[in-house]
Amino acid sequence: MSSDQSVPHSNPGNVTSILSLCSKVTLDGTNYNDWIRNIKMVLRFEHKEYVLETELVDVDTETATPEEIAAYTKHSDDPTKVACIMIATMNPELQRIYEDYWPYEMHKELAERFRKQERIERREVVKAFTNSKPKEGESIYAHVQRMHGYVERLRKLEMPVHEDLAVDIVLNSLPSSYDQFTLAYHLNNNQANLEELH
Repeated sequence: MSSDQSVPHSNPGNVTSILSLCSKVTLDGTNYNDWIRNIKMVLRFEHKEYVLETELVDVDTETATPEEIAAYTKHSDDPTKVACIMIATMNPELQRIYEDYWPYEMHKELAERFRKQERIERREVVKAFTNSKPKEGESIYAHVQRMHGYVERLRKLEMPVHEDLAVDIVLNSLPSSYDQFTLAYHLNNNQANLEELH
């Protein structure tokens, strides 16, 4: 590591700033994508993102070159710092589970665990969104608001819904008493987004 890269790490104020930035998103099991994006951004700035993707492999100090030993030493130091950042930005329950993990293993297991949960949630939200009809006695305003909530949730789950598709699904969900409105909307070639339709 060059001297200009190591300077920021020796500055306690810089460490405080980094921890402050990381702690803006605390992993609680529902926000994995936001959390890992935040962690990666900070690690990229610190030149430590590689520890999430590269497993630490022991070297034979008797046959290794000085460069290989230096790389190993750096790679064995960096994960400790990264693990501390990752653990510090989790809720207490997850901290207890992952406190003894190295970043590579932690990243791999968290990705598998929470991406699977997100796939299940995406499927359930898509099903609710596409099958939603106004409830008995519910106002159309409340129904469209609920539909808008499904679209926003899918965006947060990194499954953005095209605005035209969202509007079409909402219009198709309206009761038959709104057929004239839906027909007029299409005949007038309206380009309203979901917010405007709402």
